[in-house]
Amino acid sequence: MMAERGGGRGGGCCPPMDLLRSEPMHLVQVIIPIESAHQTVAYLGDLGLIQFKDLNADKSPFQRTYATQIKRCAEMARKLRFFREQMSKAGLLPSAKSLSLADIDMDDLEVKLGELEAELIELNGNGEKLQRTYNELVEYKLVLEKAGEFFHSALSTAQQIEFRSQQTGEESLDTPLLMEQEMTTDSSKQVKLGFLTGLVPRGKSMAFERIIFRATRGNVFLKQAVLEDPVIDPVSGEKVEKNVFLVFYSGEKAKNKIIKICEAFGANRYPLPEDLGKQVLMVTEVSGRLSELKATIDAGAQLRRNLLQTLAEQYEQWNLLVMREKSIYHTLNMLSIDVTKKCLVAEGWSPVFATKQIQDALQRATFDSNSQVGAIFQILHTKESPPTYFRTNKFTSSFQEIVDAYGVAKYQEANPAVFTIVTFPFLFAVMFGDWGHGICLLLGAMYFIIRERKLSSQKLGDIAEMTFGGRYIIMMMGLFSIYTGLVYNEFFSVPFELFGRSAYACRDLSCRDATTAGLIKVGDTYPFGVDPVWHGSRSELPFLNSLKMKMSILLGVAQMNLGILLSYFNAKFFRNSLNIWFQFVPQIIFLNSLFGYLSLLIIIKWCTGSKADLYHVMIYMFLSPTDDLGENQLFVGQKNVQLVLLLLALVAVPWMLFPKPLILKKQHQNRHQGQSYMPLHGTEDTLQLDAAHDSHAHEEFEFSEVFVHQLIHTIEFVLGAVSNTASYLRLWALSLAHSELSTVFYEKVLVLSLGYNNVLILIVGIIVFIFATVGVLLVMETLSAFLHALRLHWVEFQNKFYEGDGYKFHPFSFSLLGDEEE
Repeated sequence: MMAERGGGRGGGCCPPMDLLRSEPMHLVQVIIPIESAHQTVAYLGDLGLIQFKDLNADKSPFQRTYATQIKRCAEMARKLRFFREQMSKAGLLPSAKSLSLADIDMDDLEVKLGELEAELIELNGNGEKLQRTYNELVEYKLVLEKAGEFFHSALSTAQQIEFRSQQTGEESLDTPLLMEQEMTTDSSKQVKLGFLTGLVPRGKSMAFERIIFRATRGNVFLKQAVLEDPVIDPVSGEKVEKNVFLVFYSGEKAKNKIIKICEAFGANRYPLPEDLGKQVLMVTEVSGRLSELKATIDAGAQLRRNLLQTLAEQYEQWNLLVMREKSIYHTLNMLSIDVTKKCLVAEGWSPVFATKQIQDALQRATFDSNSQVGAIFQILHTKESPPTYFRTNKFTSSFQEIVDAYGVAKYQEANPAVFTIVTFPFLFAVMFGDWGHGICLLLGAMYFIIRERKLSSQKLGDIAEMTFGGRYIIMMMGLFSIYTGLVYNEFFSVPFELFGRSAYACRDLSCRDATTAGLIKVGDTYPFGVDPVWHGSRSELPFLNSLKMKMSILLGVAQMNLGILLSYFNAKFFRNSLNIWFQFVPQIIFLNSLFGYLSLLIIIKWCTGSKADLYHVMIYMFLSPTDDLGENQLFVGQKNVQLVLLLLALVAVPWMLFPKPLILKKQHQNRHQGQSYMPLHGTEDTLQLDAAHDSHAHEEFEFSEVFVHQLIHTIEFVLGAVSNTASYLRLWALSLAHSELSTVFYEKVLVLSLGYNNVLILIVGIIVFIFATVGVLLVMETLSAFLHALRLHWVEFQNKFYEGDGYKFHPFSFSLLGDEEE
């Protein structure tokens, strides 16, 4: 009924946006012929105005009709992710040139993706094999060169020693003990030495040498040479610093031990001919093979890059198509099949204004799919609570997200975001008031707003993304901070005579120390904001503290009254007279009997200039309500007014507590006795009772439970009225802290550095001042004031009327596919 009442607003397809109440919704049923089901769901996804209900919730994903198609789409998506990874490794980005969905057949695309994947895997495999072979040959060449040097140097040294001994005829320590002729006389006693060569990681070389020495009991000769540049390991593919080793051994046992040790240490072994001539030939041969492999690897890499380039051009288009298909089949799986197996039945929520658009989309789908039978669209009546849908734009969406973070609005209850757009930045600005800092915030926000089209398409960091999302909130906070800064007359804590001259002047030379002693009023009152003469005076803190504290109470009481007033509009909208008479009326009376009266006294004191002590007035209003006020009296008949207000506040508490549970109990009894009592439609309590009555006809009314709930609600409001009012004093506290910090940075950094008459000290002072202002005042203080303003809205304001127990409208829409993927 509410949906029908709200559906007449505006004309055309898009009625005016209304943020105060969520869009009227209705539950729709669409019966779709099986042959046009895919096209219909695709058109509804383009429209993005239906939230489908899962009619197959009792079935597992594998039991659903289109499980096979979803599996195919998932496999294609896997291949596309593989392509994306390969493109990222190659430093290529998908091209966003053509995102228009051409007529691509899914079967053809599946075959094509399979072929491309097989080709890419083959190219990767061949490239890896060739690269491994290349790395092995590079290592082999280094071994040949270094080991060849060992043999060459050893041979030349031996020849020099032999030549020297022949020349002198004397034996030195280096002369062999046995001549060559003696060594070769008995071949049976000759010892044959073998050798192994390879590369070992430099970090393991010392341990490698030690283990070989111990394993062979020192019966080896090991020589190592350090490689200047790291080499790519053929197994791991990473650059590793290595040493070339050459081990001489005797016997097969020693050889087997050395081979096992090489495997354990990851040392790569390579064959080396004993003949120096063959070593030179081998080096030449390996160099030739390396150049051939290099050419082959380069050609393969170019072929692979060309393939990835082709993929990058088509990737976004294919990816979007696969995501669309997968989402379509996922949605089709939520529909139930008719008993005839010829139709699919869909149910879902949609806004009332979208009815015509949905019907047009169904007609187009029927025509485009050449179906003989059209889809049937009908509206279902249900007691189920609809989802909440607010149509926001880029300005209002960030404020709506602040409210939704607390809780999504119940269907068509008053939306706090409408008021948050103004009150949130204003309360922030009360705590942040400085028009210099406000200009900095505004400039930062304008940077993001001017470049929003470019920045929205880029991937930003977490903090930058958050700041960009709240750019319009920051803009409003900056504007309001400029306003409150002008009221406080503070520009980086410095006052200016912007709106005229100060109303005060020095009576004589004794007031040059900037105290109020000796100041006299010589002109008209300063027209706007705080007179600049107050800044720097001895009475600055008492004056500004009094002003800001009283202003905080006024703002707090005003906002809490707005919250209670919105509870009235909620009750009236849902036709709940119980909440009007036994919730709204006693709450508004209780709050204003105490704190509304305090606000009135503050205004009267400001207007009359009275010196009455408001603390004394409020305390003795409770302790001694019949005593005379004396010098604390602000107007005639104040004592009688206070007695009446105190009596009203006392009456308001049982008024909130007792009638509502008793009336609900009476309603329940009348309903069960069959009397002609018309229940109050739309209230939360009667809806709950209706639901209980429908499902459990003989269920008893739990009066104790309802009474305890009402008791908790009453106690919470009574105590909250005091604590919430006190909570608004944070506006005064944070405003004072911001002002004092700003003054400290200005006087103790900037002004102090100016007094030294030194350019270097001045530059350092300016740099420290800028960093302190940005880091502390523009970042930390902004965040602090933001969080306190958030708390005032969530707790002090919204708990007066906002239930926030609804659920969001999540339509099936292709435009949301990219967000879901991320």
